[in-house]
Amino acid sequence: MTAAEFLPLDGGCTCGEVRYRMTSKPIFVHCCHCHWCQRETGASFALNAMIEADRVNLLKGNVEVVDTPSNSGKGQKIARCPKCRIALWSNYSGAGDAVHFVRVGTLDEPERLPPDIHIFTSPKQPWVVLPPGMPAVEEYYERSAYWPKESLERCDAVLSAKAR
Repeated sequence: MTAAEFLPLDGGCTCGEVRYRMTSKPIFVHCCHCHWCQRETGASFALNAMIEADRVNLLKGNVEVVDTPSNSGKGQKIARCPKCRIALWSNYSGAGDAVHFVRVGTLDEPERLPPDIHIFTSPKQPWVVLPPGMPAVEEYYERSAYWPKESLERCDAVLSAKAR
């Protein structure tokens, strides 16, 4: 999906207390199969859309940010609905508050954001079959090998602004 084809995507928690809108397409979408994501989600993987925080607008309610441990040891902040406790997005230490990792499953139309890559596939559940031709790596990867130029530029802009 190109930026021109993108229509804003709305999402929210289960109880409807929190609603949000992604105002642009994400930088990149990861499907992470690490054991940490499996434990955190209670599922076989986490599907996260990386997007600049200023491109995610709260339409209704407020989120509660919960500091939680992460596999890196640097922790993460998970934005949750204060009522039903659904995780809507995370912020990891690398980009801090500047980039949200939106939980694709909380979107009203999650099918519009399939993964761009499957990561940490070495511990994936053996019954999860990855589509032929889909980029997949056993651990993490070099962004420049998989990300489109526009995504690299957006990420660089966010990290540069964060460093200021």
